[in-house]
Amino acid sequence: MTEQAGPRTPVDVVVVGGGAAGLSGALTLARARRSVLVIDNGRPRNAPAAHVHSYLTRDGESPARLLELGRDEVTRHGGRIVPGTVVTAERSDAGAFRVLLDDGTAVEAGRLLVTTGLVDELPPVPGLAERLGRDVLHCPYCHGWEVRDRAIGVLATGPLAVHQALLWRQWSAEITLFRHTAPEFGDDAYEELAARGIAVVDGQVARLETAGDRLTAVVLAGGRAVPCEALAVSPRFTARAGLLTGLGLEAREQEWAGEVIGTHIPADPTGATDVPGVWVAGNVTDLTGQVIGAAAAGVRAAAAINADLIAEDTRRAVAARRSRIKEDAHR
Repeated sequence: MTEQAGPRTPVDVVVVGGGAAGLSGALTLARARRSVLVIDNGRPRNAPAAHVHSYLTRDGESPARLLELGRDEVTRHGGRIVPGTVVTAERSDAGAFRVLLDDGTAVEAGRLLVTTGLVDELPPVPGLAERLGRDVLHCPYCHGWEVRDRAIGVLATGPLAVHQALLWRQWSAEITLFRHTAPEFGDDAYEELAARGIAVVDGQVARLETAGDRLTAVVLAGGRAVPCEALAVSPRFTARAGLLTGLGLEAREQEWAGEVIGTHIPADPTGATDVPGVWVAGNVTDLTGQVIGAAAAGVRAAAAINADLIAEDTRRAVAARRSRIKEDAHR
């Protein structure tokens, strides 16, 4: 259940983003009897995908259904969920966080948990974006089982393409590596590919060919069509982190095997950022994390936030007790 936008009172924690990480964090905080408000724009990254996979007891569930169940659990425990897009966040005069929405409203919170995810920046090949999450795929652990033993292409855009092709080989013996815009591979790479029976096709990919809403071939710039039922790609993963710039948090480049794969917000293992009181969880900080990992990260961050709030509550209680003792002594 999602509330309509309206007046918002100060809360213990504002969660920005209502995906697996955000809802898991909100549920944990609500069960810890914290006042928690989730602000979500309703545009999950995995919306094009038909199913969520490798999520224990929920394998094959639709992303929409998983979020529906999660929202219900959060609200049943007293959490609130409102639609909206957070534009920026800043420190209030009282030291709390003031979260500004695109509709002009604002809410204050003692802590922030940002789970806004990332944007997949795809290679500029016509037809690629429209098929993402269906037969254009980037994660074999998410989709490999569903395309097992089919003709799978790998679109190379950098040196990691060889690793990607060898990885997808686990799910099918029919792997074709399209060199596209990647630099020439070394002799060792060609030997590894040949040993695993992976074909390498030179030339840039011009477009995808479909029939009956299914991918059937990859068409090269010269017109050659190579049969293909699924195409693996390597997007650039860009963190949705613009709202944090007002707090002095900037996304940084993340490398894997010496290649930049995108940007992320650095954090410690609990999700704590360099700004006290701000935590992150999910793909905004872990670019390659799957849905179940994002959910776990949300729980971990929420527990750390609750511990931080408990420490603050205790400091205030001790200060209040000392004040009462001092007053009593002067009577």
